[in-house]
Amino acid sequence: MHYTLSDLIADIVQNSVEADSSQITLELDETQTGLTVYIRDNGKGMSEETLKKVQNPFYTDGIKHPNRKIGMGIPFLIQTVTQTEGDYKITSELGIGTTVYAFFNLANIDTPPLGDVSNLFRQVLTFTGNFEMTIIRKKNTDAIQLDYKLKKSEIVEALGGLETVADLSLLGDFLKSQEEYE
Repeated sequence: MHYTLSDLIADIVQNSVEADSSQITLELDETQTGLTVYIRDNGKGMSEETLKKVQNPFYTDGIKHPNRKIGMGIPFLIQTVTQTEGDYKITSELGIGTTVYAFFNLANIDTPPLGDVSNLFRQVLTFTGNFEMTIIRKKNTDAIQLDYKLKKSEIVEALGGLETVADLSLLGDFLKSQEEYE
């Protein structure tokens, strides 16, 4: 398993980037007892046969990582949700894109912690590639109410880029401020 759910989510988003997606949406909806995640892209998509194969940790297409013999992102997702009373569904259409849905049961003691959401968002926003990313964040717990939406293009426009240390520092501060509550 991954150390945090944020690590696992970043791994799945990286798949979308590597599928040459021009549009990626990451949606996190957190409640007191659960985390619902959607990752949607308009990348290459997968055939039904490939979709079945990627659920096997010993499968890799050999193209994305030529020297790698295994692919662990989706198998780790499946392992995590099944061992912690969660749920998942992956749909994909060749040439159209892929949607990954996962529900993590936060009440289950074996569910990894969510981790630092602002760092997750900074990480996925700065993945190398020419893509638009939309992040939708909702949190509705007894103590915290959050609801916001971010677009990579708007952040790049406001900061002037995401290449320099200063850009990344400002991005980190901004993302942390979105996660603050009173």
